[in-house]
Amino acid sequence: MFRKTTFQSGLRLVTEKLEGTKAVTVLVLVGAGSRYENQKIRGISHFLEHMFFKGAEKFKNTKEVSEAIDSVGGEFNAFTGKEYAGYYVKVASENIEIACDVLSDMLLNSKFAQEEIEKERGVILEEYNMYQDTPTYQIGWNFEQLVFGDQPLGWDQIGTKELITSVMHEDFVKYKQELYTPDNIVVVIAGNVDHKNAVEFVEKYFRMEESKKKYDFDALLNKNGGTVNLTEKKTEQAHVAVGFPSYPEGHKDHWGVKLLSVILGGNMSSRMFLGVREAKGLAYYIHTSTDNYTDGGAFVTNAGVDLKRIDEAVSGIVEEYRKVKDEGVPVSELNKAKSYLKGKIVLGLEDSEEYAHLLGKYELLRGGAKEPAELTKAIDAVTVDDIKRISKDLLVEKKMKIAVIGPYGEAERFKDLLKF
Repeated sequence: MFRKTTFQSGLRLVTEKLEGTKAVTVLVLVGAGSRYENQKIRGISHFLEHMFFKGAEKFKNTKEVSEAIDSVGGEFNAFTGKEYAGYYVKVASENIEIACDVLSDMLLNSKFAQEEIEKERGVILEEYNMYQDTPTYQIGWNFEQLVFGDQPLGWDQIGTKELITSVMHEDFVKYKQELYTPDNIVVVIAGNVDHKNAVEFVEKYFRMEESKKKYDFDALLNKNGGTVNLTEKKTEQAHVAVGFPSYPEGHKDHWGVKLLSVILGGNMSSRMFLGVREAKGLAYYIHTSTDNYTDGGAFVTNAGVDLKRIDEAVSGIVEEYRKVKDEGVPVSELNKAKSYLKGKIVLGLEDSEEYAHLLGKYELLRGGAKEPAELTKAIDAVTVDDIKRISKDLLVEKKMKIAVIGPYGEAERFKDLLKF
């Protein structure tokens, strides 16, 4: 059972003692993802994530940060999402204080030295280029541009070259002061941990003055990004994403949509895998997934397909959507999907980092952490009638969208394939 403490500053601590592990993860989640940006500062959230590793008061540079964790065999990393950023250290439980020391120094005392910013520009530009050259990454961002249009939720987290080459020390200081406030930060410690000890460590290391974040991200506007996004690129394999706008994270049918994605393309016994890949040999990889945000979402099937058979592959994906919408799903198939989804949750939560992320995300974005048992109960409550209703609501022909990366010059041909 997780435990929670809210400190006078507004900082929240959530802990979960996990049996059978000697490891512990200290994770810090901050409501400071790319949705908080505007066109002028597009990409600053991700750049800031990099800069936190470049030196603070106690650990003065990347080498000292790395050595502190490496010396105890720990793991550390960071990530920037669209609605939050995360920083974590995973260590043997006897080294939990080192984890808190390193993370707090980074987050509270980073210097954002201009010379380090200049060096990091090149690193991030190469990361930008890597994503441009990796269609399996880029296709997802291209699809979300279609769903959300030209607004922060439709932008990728890497940002623009203009920001990467021009952002300065003062910009990082301002952004951190506005959003890295105690009321906008959740510390999660999961694994072999005692809550009382965790409270003491957080009080010692994450000492912050009370302050409030200066602004929230803008509500999602009804901006249609179009029907087809074609990136003409010489590739040996075409990459496609076919799908629809979907529900936000807290929607009553959240788990119904997740189960529908499992049924359609969540595993190797799913409809897309068996129907498009195995039966017809049209795709190498194919999977269906959902992206859920506070006030919007996307439901999409991604596939890597034969360049010359892309039309047939897209038609095959569309046909699987049509069949599940028109014919429904038998109880046996839904039950199989429920078992799969619950099993994946259980396996994921064997890892203290995954467990911490689950607790932290719900605490930061959804008003309170949840136990896994609450999630599995909600999954079990979904019925075949729910799946049928959701399918008819989401899988609407006129709402269907497609993103393509490959050596094609004509976008209209793909629009013509989006028909049930």
